[in-house]
Amino acid sequence: MQEIINENIEIKNLIYEIRGKQVMLDSDLAYLYGCKNGTKEINQAVKNNMAKFPERFAFRLNEQEYHFLRSKYLTLKNGRGKHRKYLPYVFTEQGVAMLATVLKSKAAAKVK
Repeated sequence: MQEIINENIEIKNLIYEIRGKQVMLDSDLAYLYGCKNGTKEINQAVKNNMAKFPERFAFRLNEQEYHFLRSKYLTLKNGRGKHRKYLPYVFTEQGVAMLATVLKSKAAAKVK
């Protein structure tokens, strides 16, 4: 996956611990996988392939988890279009791999 990244982003800085599992945010994966529509593309892929994403692969954060993550790790962004309509999905290592198989981006194809 390191080949995908054009800038000096270290994957380890994009991994968080939630519910005792190491996970990555849908927004970070959308960036890494080069999704043109961002998290909308990730959400659609999960929705269309629910059987491939059991809770041990991916789950939505609850309000408490999301606020904790935002306050501790994420930069708060202001302005129009900077707020999420839905709580984010997070993906375990297996979920990240499964996501690469269902996305249609060039970067995701390299990970397969």
